[in-house]
Formats: sequence, structure tokens, C-alpha cells
Amino acid sequence: MTRPDEEERKPDKNETQLSEHFITMALVIQAMEDVNKYLNKHQDSRTANWFLMSSPFYTLGICISYVIIVKYIGPKFMENRKPLQLKNVLIVYNFLQVVFSTWLFLGIGTAGWLNGKYNWRCQPVDYSDDPETLRMVSYSWWYFFSKFTEFLDTFFFVLRKKNDHITTLHVIHHGVMPMSVWFGVKFTPGGHSTFFGFLNTFVHIIMYTYYMLSAFGPEMHKYLWWKKYLTTLQMVQFVGIMVHAFQLLFIDCNYPRAFVWWIGLHAVMFFFLFKEFYTQSYSRRRKAAAAAAAGVASSSPAKLANGNANGYVYQNGHTKHHSQQNGYHRHSSTQNGIFKQNTSASDYYMNGHIPAEIEHRIKSQ
Repeated sequence: MTRPDEEERKPDKNETQLSEHFITMALVIQAMEDVNKYLNKHQDSRTANWFLMSSPFYTLGICISYVIIVKYIGPKFMENRKPLQLKNVLIVYNFLQVVFSTWLFLGIGTAGWLNGKYNWRCQPVDYSDDPETLRMVSYSWWYFFSKFTEFLDTFFFVLRKKNDHITTLHVIHHGVMPMSVWFGVKFTPGGHSTFFGFLNTFVHIIMYTYYMLSAFGPEMHKYLWWKKYLTTLQMVQFVGIMVHAFQLLFIDCNYPRAFVWWIGLHAVMFFFLFKEFYTQSYSRRRKAAAAAAAGVASSSPAKLANGNANGYVYQNGHTKHHSQQNGYHRHSSTQNGIFKQNTSASDYYMNGHIPAEIEHRIKSQ
């Protein structure tokens, strides 16, 4: 007969939950190992041992961490802190991105697309160890690496408390690209898919040049009238990538169909995301400006005198504000010895947000 103290002890609730967690963790680890084995079975052996290429989960973890930092941890950390002034840092950073993008563009171009070696209609992947071929393989990895350096764009927004710039489009674009390019470097480093990086680095040369000049301050904004065309350039880029990729669906080309769809559908997704951004950022702003102008025109002199009609009229590229608040006139001339400078409409478009003074008045209404 078994004594009471010798009876088998039943595990308590916490021990049961801990055991379940260990089992779940073991199953997840096993699944990750199975995925790695499958991918490594079909990988390009030339990039197999390169940094971050042995498993997709390193890159995936970095991308997930990026989203968590820029959407939650970063803004929470800066919530009760003053925004950092990073003018010189931004100038240097964007200059280095211009140099890096130029190096990649010329490298990818001279390794294939600009020297007549690559066929614009169909370019199979060369899996040989030819030195010129390995150049393209190397540039493919560096293009993958460049996607991580672009995370700094968002980190600087967080540190400067430009949270309105951290849009869904921005986070998706930066967060998805490293993972997308990883598969290309893992299986098809070279060939038809490198056109994506070739065209994208060219666009980034122009884009980061704009960011660098804009970082110098308002005195440069009058030279940056072409900012609104950057989004159009981005959309043209994705159309070019779509056409270049999907043409392989209609011709005989020794290139993996899976990557044709992978690249083409990414271009489709980003095209519509950027198109929506363009519509919201420019078309709606123009309509809002027109509505505000109409509101000023229809307001009575009495309302204007009382400061109840805070209209903003776009005239020759400038915004003029006419109102009287607490006994002070605010417009583009000297009143009572106080000069109030015009707010340039270009500032609104170049900086992507409403000037602080205007934004404060809108919120206070």
C-alpha cells in the first residue's frame, strides 16, 4: 500500500503552462530549421556563406524589430523629449546615400545592363564563377545591404519627432524591401531581377540628392520646386519594373517564373501605394487650398476683422494670411513695428507638412 507522501505529485498550473511553452518553442525552432534546410537545398552556393544569407529569419527579425522601433518604442521614447536638431547629420547621411547609390548604380550597370552583356528582354541567371559574373553577384548583395542603411531615414524621423512622416507607405516600403531582396540574393543573384536594383538605385540618387539639399534649410527650398515630381518618378520606376518583369510571362526565357511573379507583384503593390500617397499628398492639398481661398473670398470684412476667418490664399506661390487676433494684424507687411514674413506655399510642399504656426492655429480652432 502506497503511503501519502509517496504518491505521484500532480504538476500545478504554472508548471503545466511552462511545459506547454517549451513544447511550442521546440516546435517553432524545428519548423525554422526545416525551412532553412529546404531553402539551403535550393540556394546559390556562391552566396550561401555570406553575411545574413544562411537563413531568412535574421533578416525577418531585423525587419520586425524595425517596425516595432519606429511605430512604438521610438515615439514612446521621444514622447516627453525635445526633437533633436540633426541638420549636419542629415546632410552627411544623405550625401553618403547619394555616393552609395551612385556606386551601386554604376556597378550594376557596368556589370551587365550598360555594357551590352545583359539582354533587356530576357537575361537568365549565370551561375558560373566568371569574375565579371561574380561582380554582379557581389553588387546584388550590396544592394540587399543598402536596404538596411535606409532604415536610418525613419530613425531620424523618430528622433526629430516627425511622426507624421512615418506613414503606412513609408514603413511598408522600408520594412518589406530587405526581405524581398534577400530571396533574390539567395537564389538568383544576377540576371533579369537585377534590373530592379539598377533602376531603383538611379531613383535613389535623385531622391537622396533632394533630401540632402532640403536638409540645408529654407534657403534651399526655392531650388527644390521639383520635389512633387519625386513621387511620380517612383511610380514610373515601378511601372518600368512591372513591364520588364511581366514580359517574361509571354516569351521563352530560362528564368524562374516564381521570381517573375515575385518581382512584378511587388512593383504592382508599391505602385498603388505610391499612387495613393500622391493622390492624398498633392491632389487633396490643392483642393483644400482652393476651398480655403473660396472661404476667404466669401467672408465678410467684419468676420475678418474679428479674426474668425483664418483663410490662406495661394498667390504666385505664396500663402498670405489676413486676420486680426488679440489686437495684432498678421500679414506680409509691417504693422505696429512688427514684421510678419510670408509663408511660402513651397514650404508646405517641400517639407510635407503644414508650418508649425499654421498647424497650431488649425488645432486651436
